[in-house]
Amino acid sequence: MKKRQKLKVSCPLPKYEMKFREKGIFLIERKMGSSRRQFLTNLARKKGFRVEDMISDAVTHIVAEENSPDELWKWLHNKNLGDLPGVEVLDITWFTESMEAGKPVTVEDRHRIGVSANPVHVKSKPVAVKKVSQYACQRRTTLKNYNNIFTDAFEILSQNYEFIESEGPCLAFMRATSVLKSLPHAIHSLQDLEGLPCLGDQTKAVIEDILECGHSSKVQHVLSDDRYKAFKLFTSVFGVGLKTAEKWYRRGFRSLEEVKADSSIHFTKMQKAGFLYYDDISRAVSRDEASAIGQIVEDTVHLLVPDALVVVTGGFRRGKEFGHDVDFLITTPETEKGEGILHNVINELKHQGILLYYDIVDATFDKTKLPSKRFEAMDHFEKCFAIIKLNKKLVKCDGQEEFAGGKDWKAIRVDLVVPPVDNFAFALLGWSGSRQFERDLRRYAHYEKKMILDNHGLYDKTKKTFLSAKTEKDIFAHLGLDFIEPWERNA
Repeated sequence: MKKRQKLKVSCPLPKYEMKFREKGIFLIERKMGSSRRQFLTNLARKKGFRVEDMISDAVTHIVAEENSPDELWKWLHNKNLGDLPGVEVLDITWFTESMEAGKPVTVEDRHRIGVSANPVHVKSKPVAVKKVSQYACQRRTTLKNYNNIFTDAFEILSQNYEFIESEGPCLAFMRATSVLKSLPHAIHSLQDLEGLPCLGDQTKAVIEDILECGHSSKVQHVLSDDRYKAFKLFTSVFGVGLKTAEKWYRRGFRSLEEVKADSSIHFTKMQKAGFLYYDDISRAVSRDEASAIGQIVEDTVHLLVPDALVVVTGGFRRGKEFGHDVDFLITTPETEKGEGILHNVINELKHQGILLYYDIVDATFDKTKLPSKRFEAMDHFEKCFAIIKLNKKLVKCDGQEEFAGGKDWKAIRVDLVVPPVDNFAFALLGWSGSRQFERDLRRYAHYEKKMILDNHGLYDKTKKTFLSAKTEKDIFAHLGLDFIEPWERNA
């Protein structure tokens, strides 16, 4: 009996709208591999590009990956494809930039893979700006970020690693974020990463994913993860840290409503305030609102001590337009005048009827216990974590922002810190941020200068002495660093 032939079942290819018919792309499989070629073909067709399976007159752009000009043109000649009038022979960077833009980008010389006999047209190397330091304190980082698409992804991943208390990968993504933020140009290909510090295999894999697909599958996975979503939600409540978020998550809570409805949970005073004013303090604070709060704090302090110094720190000092709270340093020229100033300020704010919540942390500052050889998240100065009622009338801005619930006031988170005048410069530097800038300052001091730097002072381990500083510039000078303005510390 004749063996019956198996029917061949063909799966119809998905049909995509062809937006760019005038451009015909052919992807060279050599060095690229068949599976990657198929993946890139599907990606391009999905975005509306015309990709040809064979070279023909319909091809306008030939794209190759990891092929040197000599190798590629030799291969093209062997295939009798050496003479291709009107056809662009391009590096994969043109393809990835086109995928990112969602349309064919203009072909530049740096995209072209030139004929080996004419080295002028050989693919250009990435632009070398200058050697980028591994330390954020040796880089100037403004708020102008040319690589948001990558740094936004890194920040989500580093936050997730922080939530699961995996310090190594968390720091790796934070450092990579900081490096990319400092660059004066956008990253368009993996070649652009050559020579850059703090970029390991994990971070490069995410960048490659984004360059090819426009997004990171790893980030998409994190954003859809129940644990990440719950931790992000729970820690958005004032007074809730990772330990509390972990407890709530383990108990099966996934929303704030579920947490508040459980009568067995005993909230701290801070957490109660966090829930009570959640709608306000979970919203960003604008620069205009920060200025209005600054005027209130300054007027209150000067009412008590006219020559006291009040300085806004944190993101607003670095030029940010929005933040999650407003931080202030308060000090007096004479130490005696500063005694009890924080309690007096709090009492005056109470008297004004605008203090919604406060928690004073007494100073534990002890010079005899310095320098501290281990980093502590919080310094030892007297401080107050408060929530202040800001009347809408006090906010000077062009367009009046609507406050939550249609109220004529908004609850604003405020931190007040009172360092002695001798330690003021160090406290100002520490509280100004950014977090990564400060981390790298301490790292630089330790590894490069054999010094210990924190919010209290600078200790020279070689000379076994503390170095005094009246200004931030003095501290940079002690460390042998060029002074970096606050608005250039957005690392």
